[in-house]
Amino acid sequence: MSQTIRTGIIGYGLSGRVFHAPFVDVVEGFELSKISTTQPERIAMVNERYPKTEVVPSPQDIINNPSIDLVINTSPNTDHVRWAREALLAGKHVMIEKPFTVNTQEADELIELAKKTGKILTVYHSRRFTSCTKTVKKLLDSGLLGEIHDYEAHFDRYRNEPRPLTRGGWREKPLPGSGIFFDLGAHLVDQALYFFGMPTAITAEIKKQREFTNADDHFDVRFHYPHLTATLKAGMLCKIPGPTFQIHGTNGSFVKYGLDVQEAMLDAGKIPQGVEWGREPENIWGTLNTEYKGLKIQGKIESEHGDYREYFANLRDAIWGKAEIAVKPEEARNVIKMIELAFQSSKEKRTIEVV
Repeated sequence: MSQTIRTGIIGYGLSGRVFHAPFVDVVEGFELSKISTTQPERIAMVNERYPKTEVVPSPQDIINNPSIDLVINTSPNTDHVRWAREALLAGKHVMIEKPFTVNTQEADELIELAKKTGKILTVYHSRRFTSCTKTVKKLLDSGLLGEIHDYEAHFDRYRNEPRPLTRGGWREKPLPGSGIFFDLGAHLVDQALYFFGMPTAITAEIKKQREFTNADDHFDVRFHYPHLTATLKAGMLCKIPGPTFQIHGTNGSFVKYGLDVQEAMLDAGKIPQGVEWGREPENIWGTLNTEYKGLKIQGKIESEHGDYREYFANLRDAIWGKAEIAVKPEEARNVIKMIELAFQSSKEKRTIEVV
């Protein structure tokens, strides 16, 4: 394999267009070699922005091409395991858009296959590389809030109409891996596990609020730890968004509004480049009120610098054998395990122990 990582992206919907192609294009060490899509408007978009990238009609045209080193799978969730399995068997490194798979059995299969083939397998839990996640992680590690007892994370949105198929409308159909909890919940679950590790128990309510949808569109999930409850919430009828994070400890509290700015910038066609990329404006910095070693601290704290490019740089270095992969498939498998337990808890209307 050459030093350049020749990359093929399966799919050019929102995920491929916004979260993957722009970074493969600009991060040193990658070559955006192929994108698979059959939709004329998407083909035109690729040809306009990435004229050197070949558009192919099928994922097999990427997987079976001997020149491709890395396959990025942005297919619908039901096809994640299929294309990842074929790519690993073809000797490719694989990155899968979150969620990893639709069940833990599929996740276990892919993890074992990656070990047998000796290839990198990772999942795009990109929210670890946002301003808010990096800020909260640094704050928790600092001990400024003391012992944390209450953590609450929200993904509040408002959309009271069906989602177009061109914007991920399949997520609202009654298919495995559909619904808001597999979609947005995967982010919040990964964040909680990244911050606090696996909980001892879980209590969940997952439901449909909008009449037209055929998949869940609201969840209230609680991870129980010995001295902490982590609440994860999201809904599609939140016209006035609440705080993105509320964290309360024995020394003080941290509250933050607003979402990471990178998605909106990417969706608007901005190129991820420059030292200011992903930097949050002051109006959405979080507020801290705490007392640490006798020192009272109150006011806005500057957000850390979010940058999805760091994910791709780590993936490059892991493929080159120079770094450990940041998002391990076993961690992504734990996200799927917690999603499964949450659905069980919601269905049985009881708290489930995590074993």
